[in-house]
Amino acid sequence: MVATKTVQTTEQTVDVPEIADPSKVAPRDARELSKLFFEQLAVLEEGTSDYQHVRNTLIEMNTSLVRFAAGRFRSRGPEEMEDIVQVGVIGLIKAIDRFELSREVEFTSFAVPYIVGEIKRFFRGTSWAVHVPRRLQEARVQLARANEELRSRLGRTPTTGELSELMSLPEDEVVEAQLASNGYTSASLDAAIGGSEDGESVLADFIGDEDAALELVEDFHALAPMIAELDERDRRIIHWRFVEELTQAEIGERLGVSQMHVSRLISRLLARLREGMLCGD
Repeated sequence: MVATKTVQTTEQTVDVPEIADPSKVAPRDARELSKLFFEQLAVLEEGTSDYQHVRNTLIEMNTSLVRFAAGRFRSRGPEEMEDIVQVGVIGLIKAIDRFELSREVEFTSFAVPYIVGEIKRFFRGTSWAVHVPRRLQEARVQLARANEELRSRLGRTPTTGELSELMSLPEDEVVEAQLASNGYTSASLDAAIGGSEDGESVLADFIGDEDAALELVEDFHALAPMIAELDERDRRIIHWRFVEELTQAEIGERLGVSQMHVSRLISRLLARLREGMLCGD
């Protein structure tokens, strides 16, 4: 059962859904409920307790999506799966913060590339250069999640004290986790990983995937002249949102307007660009 509570925003009254245990919502139900939660997120003031409640519920409700995406890495072994899921949650958080209903795509389709990309980034070119205790390896992943969340929320690099509070760890343990991160080093794609019939193999021989973004090249070419026709402010908004990936609140600060006003501006711009794309087909 989904209960609601009424919240008064600066511009209207909305019903904020409340779910007793979001992590137990079935994936099919999560897909439908997520639409409702994103509608609420769009009208709530970023940074408020109600905004954070809806955002956190979205994160918990969609962790099954992370587990699904992490399944393709099961060959890494069960001992690594917990880390993989935790890193995937970082991708989920990024997807939630950047998703807009105006995109007219399913959130699951939008989020999976973020989740998988974050997991691949975790594996690509990173390995422990020195022995680090398991608890600090786990704290490093927790630290990465806390850093990502606070950067998104505060719009700046968080302090050790702020990380300590969010992670519920003493500051000295946070510092230890930060130092432990230095035990992670890059592995060259040219690094030899063993012999083969054709000679010595390197890591690069085993890394590669079809770049789905190549399919977007034609769309980018079609969009370029339409974006060029926008006035300077609208071009800045598009750049800030989709190139610098600023939040609506951060864009509002730069423009001196509210987050809600930025949301309406972006929706209007996307509708205009979408209409231009359709007319050009």
